[in-house]
Amino acid sequence: MDVAAASIAMSQANVKQQTSVAVMDQAKTNAEQQGSQMIEMLSESAPHPTKGSQIDVKG
Repeated sequence: MDVAAASIAMSQANVKQQTSVAVMDQAKTNAEQQGSQMIEMLSESAPHPTKGSQIDVKG
């Protein structure tokens, strides 16, 4: 393999690696945003209407 072909192959490999890292970074960012939104949604959920209003006592 001559120098030019090796250079092209290395350049293509570098581009593939950079693309892969960029895609993974975007996926990580999306997952973090979805996690934050899920936590916010769960903390703002309405309480159950009968929860805590009755106590069952068995004697």
